[in-house]
Formats: sequence, C-alpha cells, structure tokens
Amino acid sequence: MTKLDPIIAVANVEASAAWYAQVFGLRNDHGGAHFATLRDERGEVVICPHPWEAHGHPTMADRSIPPGNGLILYFRTAQWEAIVKRVQALGVKLEETLHTNPNSHKKEFSFRDPDGYYLTVTEGHDYEG
Repeated sequence: MTKLDPIIAVANVEASAAWYAQVFGLRNDHGGAHFATLRDERGEVVICPHPWEAHGHPTMADRSIPPGNGLILYFRTAQWEAIVKRVQALGVKLEETLHTNPNSHKKEFSFRDPDGYYLTVTEGHDYEG
C-alpha cells in the first residue's frame, strides 16, 4: 500500500494545526511549532503543517511563492455535512458554494485555509472510470 501524507508550508504551525483540527474534526498527534501531524478518527494521517523556510526543504524555502500554486487539497469524506457547517460557523469565505459536481455527481464546496491553500471537500466516493 502506498500512502500520501501531504505536508504543507504554513506561517504558524500551531495555528494551522488548530484550524484544521477544528474544521475537519482531526486530532493533532505531533504538536509544536515545528511540525504537526493531524489524524482522522481511524488514525490515518490527513495533513501535516510545517513551517516555511525550516529544515532545508527546497519546496518550502521561498514563502513569496503563492501557497498551493498548482495544488488542490481534495478531501473525500462522509463528514462533509459537518465540515460545511463548521466552515460556515467560522465565517470562512467559500470559493465555490455547495453544489453537485457535474462529473462525480457528488456534493462539494471549496474554500481556502488561513495560508491560502485551496481546499475542496466532497462527499465520500471512489473514483470511477
């Protein structure tokens, strides 16, 4: 099995981790100012905030590049209804309001995290085709 653990460069690891935990209902198993590991209810790593310009990672060396350029953080989840309610309660501006995707025929919505990463949340599904 191959597993992808997305690591994103952020301005403030602790604030970013708290935001993702609140929005997605995740738990932070590796806290602190230098790295966080956010896990879902099954213990799977979902996302890892990491500080800009730390530890010599070449793709995290220049914070002047727009965060997430060429990247969509795409969350397929059965929890999408709870997540949209939490996002709305936080007053987060939606980039795309809740709608049915014409390709997947699933409900989805999109917004940005505090660092500017583009997130799409969709009801859980397997890719077909």
